[in-house]
Amino acid sequence: MTNQVKRVYRFGKDAAGVNVTEGSAHMKALLGGKGANLAEMANLDLPVPPGFTITCQTCMEYANASNVWPDGALEEIHEYRVDLEKRMGKTIGDDNDPLLVSVRSGAPLSMPGMMDTVLNLGLNDRSIHGLIAQTNNPRFAWDSYRRFIQMFSNVVIGLDGDLFENAIISMKRKRNVESDTQLTAGDLEELVQEFKRIFSQYTPQDQYPQLVEGSSCAFPQDPLVQLKLAIEAVFGSWNNPRAVLYRSKNRIPDDLGTAVNVQCMVFGNKGNTSATGVAFTRNPADGTKEFYGDYLVNAQGEDVVAGIRNTSPISELKTVEGLQEAGSELERVFLILEQHYRDMMDIEFTIEQGKLWMLQTRVGKRTAASALKIAIDMHAEGLITKEEAVMRVEPQQLDQLLHPQFDANAHYDVLARGLNASPGAAVGKCVFSAKAAVEAAERGEKTILVRWETTPDDLAGMIAAEGILTSHGGKTSHAAVIARGMGAPCVCGVEALKIDAQAKEARVSGTSVVLHEGDLISLDGTTGIVVLGAVDLVSPSLTGNLDTILEWADEFRQLGVRANADNPEDARLSRSFGAEGIGLDRTEHMFLGERKQIIQTFILNDNADVRKEATDKLFTAQQEDFYGMFKAMDELPVIVRLLDPPLHEFLENPRDLAVEIARLEAQGVADEQLSEKRLLLSKIDSFVEANPMLGLRGCRLGIVYPILPVMQVRAIATAAARLIKEGLHPKPEIMIPLVCTVRELKKLRATCEQTVQEIADEFGVSLEIPVGTMIELPRAALTADEIAKQADFFSFGTNDLTQTTFGFSRDDVEGEFIPQYLSEKLLAYNPFATIDAAVAKLVAMGTDLGRKGNPKLKVGICGEHGGDPDSIHTFHNIGVDYVSCSPYRVPVARLAAAQAALSSKER
Repeated sequence: MTNQVKRVYRFGKDAAGVNVTEGSAHMKALLGGKGANLAEMANLDLPVPPGFTITCQTCMEYANASNVWPDGALEEIHEYRVDLEKRMGKTIGDDNDPLLVSVRSGAPLSMPGMMDTVLNLGLNDRSIHGLIAQTNNPRFAWDSYRRFIQMFSNVVIGLDGDLFENAIISMKRKRNVESDTQLTAGDLEELVQEFKRIFSQYTPQDQYPQLVEGSSCAFPQDPLVQLKLAIEAVFGSWNNPRAVLYRSKNRIPDDLGTAVNVQCMVFGNKGNTSATGVAFTRNPADGTKEFYGDYLVNAQGEDVVAGIRNTSPISELKTVEGLQEAGSELERVFLILEQHYRDMMDIEFTIEQGKLWMLQTRVGKRTAASALKIAIDMHAEGLITKEEAVMRVEPQQLDQLLHPQFDANAHYDVLARGLNASPGAAVGKCVFSAKAAVEAAERGEKTILVRWETTPDDLAGMIAAEGILTSHGGKTSHAAVIARGMGAPCVCGVEALKIDAQAKEARVSGTSVVLHEGDLISLDGTTGIVVLGAVDLVSPSLTGNLDTILEWADEFRQLGVRANADNPEDARLSRSFGAEGIGLDRTEHMFLGERKQIIQTFILNDNADVRKEATDKLFTAQQEDFYGMFKAMDELPVIVRLLDPPLHEFLENPRDLAVEIARLEAQGVADEQLSEKRLLLSKIDSFVEANPMLGLRGCRLGIVYPILPVMQVRAIATAAARLIKEGLHPKPEIMIPLVCTVRELKKLRATCEQTVQEIADEFGVSLEIPVGTMIELPRAALTADEIAKQADFFSFGTNDLTQTTFGFSRDDVEGEFIPQYLSEKLLAYNPFATIDAAVAKLVAMGTDLGRKGNPKLKVGICGEHGGDPDSIHTFHNIGVDYVSCSPYRVPVARLAAAQAALSSKER
């Protein structure tokens, strides 16, 4: 080799049929998933077209040097190209018998459809005649050339694909045909000339001076220029907007890069004994053990995923005349790959004149329901262990199973039917573009994205929409694959839907219905139906396979999982999801609705008797709240946080009141009639703070207004005493919020203990109610050893701890500049979604110091990070006792906690 760093690896056989592959499945970080798995299939002696892979690291070197090739890289690529030509006995672009290649991306982690591919590279105005002579099939040759020009123009040069599609549509209209396959060789030859004209007209000369001939750019005829530009374009696609967005959503690092696979072409468009398809070794939608997928006869690979033609199910392949043998061999390959990888595999294949070729395999994307069934079935089949089964299910995917479904009791008429591409149900307004979906989401509106078929450029709209509906495409189309990965409901291939995106409407064949943008529709991705109007949705319960996996997860996890809940209904829901208690009951949420007037009376009156009357009313209401909570969670702990937010949050907005006063003044209302409102405004203004989140709130509120914590503790203790009298076993715990000094906690703890004892004496019962604190300030974490001496437990409030560590106001920064920080890589991720390393250090420090101060101290997490799988791994490693999260995140947390334990065991 001409350089020290090896940047290129071959795969496949040489001219003598000897496997000369240099890579393997274990080299994904270097060769990308596609390159590593091509190498592995070649090593398994499966039929893989030969080629070579340029490493992911070369991509990053090229990108980081502002698209300048690293020394020696082009020379090494040249060596491997020459080697490939020797292995095949052909030369790329040869006039008489051209070797044609594909140039395809392949990142270390699967990013389906996010990066680019160029097929049929090596064709030009001379080699096209060699291809015709070799195949004796002019139509195939001209079709291959027009596809190459179209893909090269779009992927490499960046020309709008519609320029070429419009030319095809125009040609079909002139020839009075409906399908591309009805165009003749002469038609396609004419299209090639038109495509080259479009290329010359729209390709910018300043960006591609090497392509300038005369006064415009010409489509490159030199196959080596074609190859270099295509490789550079595929490298560049690592940073295209849709790929960046996909990585951001799926937390894939930006510094991995993509490999480039240069591989000999095989053709599925050589007639009726040729085909191309995408398949899975099991059903990726529901996990059924069956060969699943789509194929097209006489087509190339992009036709299947693009949804340009409606596909046939893979189960029919071996019954098609001329394809029977290849179809049977494909099923044999399915079994080999699944046994070898011990997982459900996604496969791309081409059949060229009856001969099967494998173009790609990877671990298949699947829905949550499918992941659960496959994991359980493979364990039962002896393919994987119970631990592996638990590790096979992505915790975030469980959200799919907790999303709404159509209410079984709802009555509705089916408007149209399609393919059940991704399960779950959604209701929303029709929108016909990704942009409209994004804009609607920003307004807080729920939408269904309706498209002829989605493309990777629609990703932002697919994320923003509640569900996805397409009139074309199969279960392996772009829309289906991406929707399943996101957990979004999707119905594909609704042929009755005649969409006019420009007019923002869709007609439903066989009906008088015309859907306009803004019309409300419902779709069920589980059954593949579309309904006009809104259907009632219901949330599913934990049963069957999900229950099984979570039971297995509970065998391995070390972290406890509790829920954040503020009412008996949420408490019962949490318990049904497997919560082992309530880690955070935010009592301020109990002061809303009709009770808001009571707390307002307390705040706005200085009269002690009026305040006493208000707290008595609140006591009665809160006692019933706690009674319901403790009863729902009988024998399980319920941590009740005393009142935390600043009092002004319970008052009317002073600016709205000021506007009302000004309006009344303008109407000439007498001053005496306005005096009461002006007095109210003055009182409300007196509670306004410059920085209320760091002002009179938390434990400070209880110290300044001691009647409030006494009232709340009385309500907690009274509810518990009543239940004990009834023979139940309530386990309330009292949490003092926002403590920053041990003296604050000591003072309020004494108040709590005295009040609890008074209620115990009153009811004649024994009340053991632990008192702890919320650690949400850096000073509290740094002095945790002192604070722990007055605490029975710590609960880290990581939302406020993140705010105070960063100096961020969450309500402001998440909308104002965190998106920009993420875009500019000033932050690796949103620290309010996944725990920041520095905040985690404070949690670890507070935990260690706290246990030194009080060896019996219980430690938990009650911020939103408690339901984030990545954060749960961090908390497991820190060694806290439990995490607490929203009810619907409890199953996610249970699984993530088990995976954290198993991962640390592997280390």
